[in-house]
Amino acid sequence: MASPTDIRKGRVMSYQGTPHLVLEMLHRTQGRGSGWVQATLRNLKTGSSSTVKFRSSENVEFMHTEVHKLEFSYADTNGYFFMDLETYDTIEIPTDICNSIKEFLVPSNMYDILYVDDKPTDVTLPTAVEMEITEAPEGLRGDTASAATKAATTESGLVLQVPLFVKQGDRIKINTSDKSYQGRV
Repeated sequence: MASPTDIRKGRVMSYQGTPHLVLEMLHRTQGRGSGWVQATLRNLKTGSSSTVKFRSSENVEFMHTEVHKLEFSYADTNGYFFMDLETYDTIEIPTDICNSIKEFLVPSNMYDILYVDDKPTDVTLPTAVEMEITEAPEGLRGDTASAATKAATTESGLVLQVPLFVKQGDRIKINTSDKSYQGRV
């Protein structure tokens, strides 16, 4: 068992019997009272987030974790398949883990897979992903007061706003946190 002051962003802890990923942590102390730790935790089974306070006198349990960098291969109705480039093993990750990020999964890209107790439980996206534009209508220039944009579709099915000069077949960089266009590659 460990102290709540050992809680750090990115660690996985057992909370109410299920693994939770620490998203944020804030240590507080009051003038006369004992300190406490406020942590934002994401349940790795349901995906829901919650904010929890731990007194400094409580104990917490951290779980054994590993992060492997794997290449995304393909997806089907059973799940998402990643390949370890060192051992050439194919790892299947259930659809419920990847459904929220499926529009950023591109074959041959590398992703960090979080293993908790030797089971894949989470996929971490990079800050930006390169994708090819599969559909982009011709941009019509008109009287615009600011930068004109149009809707375009990427190879994964993600629809986003891009500048008028982006055409079908172009490779672009996309910010994974807000789904915004960052530039051509």
